[in-house]
Amino acid sequence: MADGTTRKFSASFARAHTRKPKSNSPSKNSGIFKKLLLVFFVGILAWAYQATNPPPPKICGSKDGPPVTATRIQLKDGRHLAYKEFGVQKDNAKHEIVLVHGFGACRHDIELADLFLIDLPHKQDIVESRGIYFVSFDRPGYGENDPNPSATLRSISSDIEELADQLALGSKFYVAGLSLGGEIVWTCLKYIPHRLAGAALVGPVVNYWWKGIPSNLTAEAYKQLLPQDQWELRVAQYAPWLNYWWNTQKLFPGVSLISLSPKIFSRQDAELMPRLHSIRQEYVVRQQGDFESVHRDLAFAFGKWEFDPTEVRNPFPEGEGSVHLWQGDEDRIVPVILQREIVRRLPWIHYHELRGAGNMFLLADGIADAVIQALVS
Repeated sequence: MADGTTRKFSASFARAHTRKPKSNSPSKNSGIFKKLLLVFFVGILAWAYQATNPPPPKICGSKDGPPVTATRIQLKDGRHLAYKEFGVQKDNAKHEIVLVHGFGACRHDIELADLFLIDLPHKQDIVESRGIYFVSFDRPGYGENDPNPSATLRSISSDIEELADQLALGSKFYVAGLSLGGEIVWTCLKYIPHRLAGAALVGPVVNYWWKGIPSNLTAEAYKQLLPQDQWELRVAQYAPWLNYWWNTQKLFPGVSLISLSPKIFSRQDAELMPRLHSIRQEYVVRQQGDFESVHRDLAFAFGKWEFDPTEVRNPFPEGEGSVHLWQGDEDRIVPVILQREIVRRLPWIHYHELRGAGNMFLLADGIADAVIQALVS
């Protein structure tokens, strides 16, 4: 009997010793897969955060930032605003004009400042005979103006008003803006109309999502843009948090305004390009970071607006001042059909459409003179 018991035990031991190990259960495999998926998901989030999160700005005057070389004022919120004065002495001025520069420019922008004071006797005569004082300034993040992460449509007009007050320009002054700077003039007409003696919008940028412009017109104008610019405008409008990544990625063509693609310039623009000799340098304009300057500018221009410019009221109902809008009919950056609709809805605006002109028409002979004369008349 003992022998039988021994044989049974030996057989059982052999079976146990030779039995194959059990495979992992489905639940255990599922757990490993979930962990791998979590690691992958966290990795994607980390990459996305790094790709969409811009580097900190290099603020002028800070330890690692560019030096301060401009004349600046300090605004109420602590930011510094850099500016430059032109024309007759302020104390002798009859007309004070605040110039608002365009996209990718600064207070030195030749198209709005130096152009008026180029060394030609007749231009100097206009400035002196009419007693015109100019002040141009760097908008937030450009040149030597501190960035403003909390910028709103109202805040830029407040900056302009505060600059005028600190420079003692009086109760009323003129504003003139070129291209995207012209778009900013709309914020002055909306928020500080009581401070304006007159305004000039020179080829002002138009937001394709302003509700007052019929959708069939915006769709027609939108299709005239380069595909890469259409995508950037969608990002600025619907996914502004992707703005930095979109403007720095290498998978698709970049925004034509940043790269200055020849495709966006008209025939007249190409002819006038040699005249664009500016004293500014690219590193001066965007030295505090592309995100703080040109990227934020795109988000400002084509993001969501809290008011519709086509509903702005006439700031001069008694004719004590005037608003002028200048537009080239061959502008490939700002489609003329949108400007025509805006001035149709706002008949109090004096509209000047230039035949054969592109976006850089202010560089053409006599145009700057005409803009000044119309503004201060």
